[in-house]
Amino acid sequence: LLLLLSFCFCVCVCVVAAMIPPYQSLVKYDNPVLLSRTTDKKSSRSRKKQATAATLTPGQPVPTPPRGGKLPPMEKKAAQQTEDVLNAILPPREFSEKGQLWVQQVSASPATRLDVINLQEQLDTKLQQRQARETGICPVRRELFSQVFDEIIRHVTINCAERGLLLLRVRDEIRMTLAAYQTLYESSVAFGMRKALQAEAGKTDLETKVAELQAEKAELEEEVQKLKAKCEEVERREGERRQTEQRKHEDELAVLKRTNQQLRSQLESILAPAKK
Repeated sequence: LLLLLSFCFCVCVCVVAAMIPPYQSLVKYDNPVLLSRTTDKKSSRSRKKQATAATLTPGQPVPTPPRGGKLPPMEKKAAQQTEDVLNAILPPREFSEKGQLWVQQVSASPATRLDVINLQEQLDTKLQQRQARETGICPVRRELFSQVFDEIIRHVTINCAERGLLLLRVRDEIRMTLAAYQTLYESSVAFGMRKALQAEAGKTDLETKVAELQAEKAELEEEVQKLKAKCEEVERREGERRQTEQRKHEDELAVLKRTNQQLRSQLESILAPAKK
Protein backbone atom coordinates (compact mmCIF):
# COMPACT_ATOMS: atom_id res chain seq x y z
CA LEU A 1 0.00 0.00 0.00
CA LEU A 2 2.79 2.42 0.87
CA LEU A 3 4.59 1.59 -2.36
CA LEU A 4 1.39 2.15 -4.31
CA LEU A 5 0.80 5.52 -2.62
CA SER A 6 4.40 6.64 -3.23
CA PHE A 7 4.15 5.55 -6.87
CA CYS A 8 0.90 7.52 -7.30
CA PHE A 9 2.48 10.55 -5.65
CA CYS A 10 5.47 10.39 -8.01
CA VAL A 11 3.17 10.02 -11.01
CA CYS A 12 1.13 13.04 -9.90
CA VAL A 13 4.27 15.11 -9.38
CA CYS A 14 5.57 14.19 -12.82
CA VAL A 15 2.22 14.97 -14.45
CA VAL A 16 2.01 18.34 -12.74
CA ALA A 17 5.61 19.07 -13.64
CA ALA A 18 4.85 18.23 -17.24
CA MET A 19 1.84 20.52 -17.16
CA ILE A 20 3.92 23.46 -15.96
CA PRO A 21 5.82 24.93 -18.93
CA PRO A 22 9.49 25.39 -17.91
CA TYR A 23 11.44 28.42 -19.04
CA GLN A 24 12.80 28.14 -22.53
CA SER A 25 16.52 27.58 -22.06
CA LEU A 26 19.25 25.57 -23.72
CA VAL A 27 20.60 24.59 -20.30
CA LYS A 28 19.32 21.18 -19.23
CA TYR A 29 17.28 21.30 -16.01
CA ASP A 30 15.57 18.62 -13.98
CA ASN A 31 11.82 18.47 -13.66
CA PRO A 32 10.43 21.24 -11.42
CA VAL A 33 9.70 20.30 -7.82
CA LEU A 34 6.90 21.82 -5.77
CA LEU A 35 8.21 23.63 -2.71
CA SER A 36 5.14 25.24 -1.17
CA ARG A 37 2.45 27.72 -1.79
CA THR A 38 3.63 31.31 -2.11
CA THR A 39 1.22 32.33 0.63
CA ASP A 40 2.75 29.76 3.01
CA LYS A 41 6.33 30.67 2.15
CA LYS A 42 6.79 33.27 4.86
CA SER A 43 5.03 31.19 7.48
CA SER A 44 7.22 28.16 6.71
CA ARG A 45 10.34 30.30 7.00
CA SER A 46 9.16 31.71 10.33
CA ARG A 47 8.41 28.17 11.57
CA LYS A 48 11.91 27.09 10.57
CA LYS A 49 13.43 30.03 12.43
CA GLN A 50 11.33 29.31 15.51
CA ALA A 51 12.30 25.65 15.43
CA THR A 52 15.98 26.56 15.09
CA ALA A 53 15.72 29.03 17.96
CA ALA A 54 13.98 26.42 20.10
CA THR A 55 16.60 23.76 19.48
CA LEU A 56 19.64 26.02 19.87
CA THR A 57 18.82 28.22 22.83
CA PRO A 58 21.74 29.75 24.76
CA GLY A 59 22.61 28.17 28.09
CA GLN A 60 21.72 24.67 26.98
CA PRO A 61 24.22 22.04 25.85
CA VAL A 62 24.52 21.35 22.19
CA PRO A 63 22.76 18.10 21.32
CA THR A 64 25.12 15.36 20.28
CA PRO A 65 24.53 13.65 16.97
CA PRO A 66 23.37 10.04 17.06
CA ARG A 67 26.14 7.52 17.08
CA GLY A 68 26.37 4.24 15.34
CA GLY A 69 25.28 5.70 11.98
CA LYS A 70 27.14 4.74 8.81
CA LEU A 71 29.01 7.34 6.79
CA PRO A 72 27.71 7.92 3.28
CA PRO A 73 29.69 6.21 0.53
CA MET A 74 32.29 8.21 -1.41
CA GLU A 75 30.31 8.02 -4.64
CA LYS A 76 27.30 9.70 -3.06
CA LYS A 77 29.57 12.26 -1.43
CA ALA A 78 31.25 13.06 -4.76
CA ALA A 79 27.84 13.26 -6.46
CA GLN A 80 26.62 15.61 -3.73
CA GLN A 81 29.72 17.78 -4.16
CA THR A 82 29.14 17.86 -7.91
CA GLU A 83 25.53 18.91 -7.39
CA ASP A 84 26.65 21.61 -4.94
CA VAL A 85 29.17 22.94 -7.47
CA LEU A 86 26.53 22.86 -10.20
CA ASN A 87 24.06 24.72 -7.98
CA ALA A 88 26.77 27.28 -7.19
CA ILE A 89 27.62 27.77 -10.86
CA LEU A 90 24.05 27.58 -12.19
CA PRO A 91 21.68 28.42 -9.31
CA PRO A 92 18.28 26.74 -9.22
CA ARG A 93 15.51 28.85 -10.64
CA GLU A 94 12.22 29.42 -8.89
CA PHE A 95 8.89 30.34 -10.42
CA SER A 96 5.32 30.51 -9.26
CA GLU A 97 2.35 28.96 -10.99
CA LYS A 98 -1.22 29.36 -9.74
CA GLY A 99 -0.12 30.36 -6.25
CA GLN A 100 2.41 27.53 -5.95
CA LEU A 101 6.17 27.92 -5.69
CA TRP A 102 8.24 25.60 -7.87
CA VAL A 103 12.00 25.10 -7.99
CA GLN A 104 13.99 23.63 -10.84
CA GLN A 105 17.60 22.58 -10.40
CA VAL A 106 20.15 22.10 -13.12
CA SER A 107 20.53 18.52 -14.25
CA ALA A 108 23.47 16.52 -12.89
CA SER A 109 23.25 13.77 -15.49
CA PRO A 110 26.36 13.49 -17.69
CA ALA A 111 26.05 14.50 -21.31
CA THR A 112 26.67 12.20 -24.22
CA ARG A 113 27.74 12.86 -27.78
CA LEU A 114 24.10 12.77 -28.85
CA ASP A 115 23.25 15.46 -26.29
CA VAL A 116 25.93 17.72 -27.76
CA ILE A 117 24.58 17.18 -31.27
CA ASN A 118 21.05 17.90 -30.07
CA LEU A 119 22.33 21.03 -28.33
CA GLN A 120 23.85 22.27 -31.58
CA GLU A 121 20.62 21.56 -33.47
CA GLN A 122 18.57 23.34 -30.79
CA LEU A 123 20.91 26.33 -31.02
CA ASP A 124 20.49 26.58 -34.79
CA THR A 125 16.72 26.21 -34.43
CA LYS A 126 16.51 28.91 -31.75
CA LEU A 127 18.64 31.26 -33.83
CA GLN A 128 16.26 30.84 -36.76
CA GLN A 129 13.08 31.02 -34.71
CA ARG A 130 14.10 34.17 -32.84
CA GLN A 131 15.55 35.72 -36.02
CA ALA A 132 18.97 36.42 -34.55
CA ARG A 133 21.42 38.44 -36.59
CA GLU A 134 24.34 36.61 -38.09
CA THR A 135 26.75 39.54 -37.74
CA GLY A 136 26.98 42.65 -35.62
CA ILE A 137 25.60 43.23 -32.15
CA CYS A 138 22.58 41.04 -31.41
CA PRO A 139 21.21 40.54 -27.87
CA VAL A 140 19.27 37.43 -28.94
CA ARG A 141 22.35 35.70 -30.35
CA ARG A 142 24.36 36.67 -27.29
CA GLU A 143 21.71 35.24 -24.93
CA LEU A 144 21.52 31.94 -26.82
CA PHE A 145 25.28 31.48 -26.98
CA SER A 146 25.49 32.34 -23.28
CA GLN A 147 23.02 29.54 -22.56
CA VAL A 148 25.06 27.17 -24.72
CA PHE A 149 28.22 28.13 -22.83
CA ASP A 150 26.44 27.46 -19.53
CA GLU A 151 25.37 24.06 -20.81
CA ILE A 152 28.97 23.28 -21.83
CA ILE A 153 30.10 24.35 -18.36
CA ARG A 154 27.54 21.92 -16.94
CA HIS A 155 28.94 19.11 -19.10
CA VAL A 156 32.50 19.83 -18.02
CA THR A 157 31.62 20.32 -14.34
CA ILE A 158 30.00 16.89 -14.11
CA ASN A 159 33.22 15.26 -15.34
CA CYS A 160 35.66 17.60 -13.53
CA ALA A 161 34.48 20.22 -11.04
CA GLU A 162 37.81 22.11 -11.08
CA ARG A 163 37.66 22.49 -14.84
CA GLY A 164 34.08 23.68 -14.55
CA LEU A 165 35.05 26.30 -11.97
CA LEU A 166 37.83 27.48 -14.29
CA LEU A 167 35.33 27.83 -17.12
CA LEU A 168 33.08 29.72 -14.71
CA ARG A 169 35.89 32.23 -14.17
CA VAL A 170 36.29 32.55 -17.93
CA ARG A 171 32.54 33.12 -18.34
CA ASP A 172 32.45 35.74 -15.58
CA GLU A 173 35.47 37.51 -17.07
CA ILE A 174 33.81 37.59 -20.50
CA ARG A 175 30.59 38.94 -19.02
CA MET A 176 32.48 41.56 -17.04
CA THR A 177 34.37 42.65 -20.16
CA LEU A 178 31.15 42.83 -22.17
CA ALA A 179 29.50 44.83 -19.38
CA ALA A 180 32.46 47.21 -19.36
CA TYR A 181 32.24 47.62 -23.14
CA GLN A 182 28.48 48.13 -22.90
CA THR A 183 28.92 50.77 -20.20
CA LEU A 184 31.59 52.47 -22.30
CA TYR A 185 29.34 52.36 -25.37
CA GLU A 186 26.36 53.76 -23.48
CA SER A 187 28.47 56.53 -21.96
CA SER A 188 29.93 57.38 -25.39
CA VAL A 189 26.46 57.42 -26.93
CA ALA A 190 25.20 59.66 -24.11
CA PHE A 191 28.24 61.92 -24.57
CA GLY A 192 27.64 62.09 -28.32
CA MET A 193 23.95 62.86 -27.83
CA ARG A 194 24.79 65.54 -25.29
CA LYS A 195 27.32 67.11 -27.65
CA ALA A 196 24.84 66.90 -30.52
CA LEU A 197 22.17 68.62 -28.43
CA GLN A 198 24.67 71.27 -27.38
CA ALA A 199 25.71 71.76 -30.99
CA GLU A 200 22.05 71.97 -32.03
CA ALA A 201 21.37 74.54 -29.31
CA GLY A 202 24.52 76.46 -30.32
CA LYS A 203 23.47 76.25 -33.96
CA THR A 204 20.10 77.78 -33.11
CA ASP A 205 21.79 80.57 -31.16
CA LEU A 206 24.21 81.20 -34.01
CA GLU A 207 21.38 81.26 -36.54
CA THR A 208 19.51 83.78 -34.38
CA LYS A 209 22.65 85.88 -34.05
CA VAL A 210 23.28 85.71 -37.81
CA ALA A 211 19.70 86.85 -38.47
CA GLU A 212 20.12 89.74 -36.03
CA LEU A 213 23.43 90.73 -37.63
CA GLN A 214 21.90 90.56 -41.11
CA ALA A 215 19.01 92.79 -39.98
CA GLU A 216 21.49 95.20 -38.41
CA LYS A 217 23.55 95.14 -41.62
CA ALA A 218 20.45 95.96 -43.68
CA GLU A 219 19.62 98.87 -41.36
CA LEU A 220 23.19 100.16 -41.57
CA GLU A 221 23.21 99.86 -45.36
CA GLU A 222 19.94 101.79 -45.50
CA GLU A 223 21.42 104.44 -43.22
CA VAL A 224 24.52 104.59 -45.43
CA GLN A 225 22.35 105.12 -48.49
CA LYS A 226 20.49 107.92 -46.72
CA LEU A 227 23.76 109.55 -45.64
CA LYS A 228 25.14 109.24 -49.18
CA ALA A 229 22.02 110.90 -50.58
CA LYS A 230 22.29 113.64 -47.95
CA CYS A 231 26.00 114.15 -48.75
CA GLU A 232 25.23 114.40 -52.46
CA GLU A 233 22.49 116.92 -51.75
CA VAL A 234 24.82 118.98 -49.55
CA GLU A 235 27.58 118.85 -52.17
CA ARG A 236 25.13 119.93 -54.86
CA ARG A 237 23.85 122.84 -52.79
CA GLU A 238 27.39 123.86 -51.82
CA GLY A 239 28.47 123.73 -55.47
CA GLU A 240 25.55 125.89 -56.53
CA ARG A 241 26.23 128.33 -53.69
CA ARG A 242 29.93 128.44 -54.55
CA GLN A 243 29.17 129.08 -58.21
CA THR A 244 26.73 131.83 -57.27
CA GLU A 245 29.21 133.46 -54.96
CA GLN A 246 31.97 133.14 -57.56
CA ARG A 247 29.82 134.82 -60.20
CA LYS A 248 28.88 137.50 -57.70
CA HIS A 249 32.53 137.97 -56.80
CA GLU A 250 33.49 138.20 -60.45
CA ASP A 251 30.74 140.75 -61.08
CA GLU A 252 31.87 142.83 -58.13
CA LEU A 253 35.48 142.55 -59.27
CA ALA A 254 34.50 143.69 -62.75
CA VAL A 255 32.55 146.59 -61.29
CA LEU A 256 35.50 147.56 -59.12
CA LYS A 257 37.88 147.31 -62.07
CA ARG A 258 35.65 149.58 -64.17
CA THR A 259 35.32 152.00 -61.29
CA ASN A 260 39.07 151.94 -60.81
CA GLN A 261 39.63 152.56 -64.49
CA GLN A 262 37.19 155.43 -64.50
CA LEU A 263 38.78 156.98 -61.41
CA ARG A 264 42.24 156.56 -62.91
CA SER A 265 41.11 158.24 -66.12
CA GLN A 266 39.55 161.12 -64.20
CA LEU A 267 42.68 161.50 -62.06
CA GLU A 268 44.89 161.58 -65.14
CA SER A 269 42.63 164.15 -66.81
CA ILE A 270 42.83 166.33 -63.72
CA LEU A 271 46.56 166.05 -63.36
CA ALA A 272 47.34 166.61 -67.05
CA PRO A 273 46.75 170.52 -67.23
CA ALA A 274 48.80 171.01 -64.10
CA LYS A 275 51.90 169.55 -65.72
CA LYS A 276 51.62 171.89 -68.68
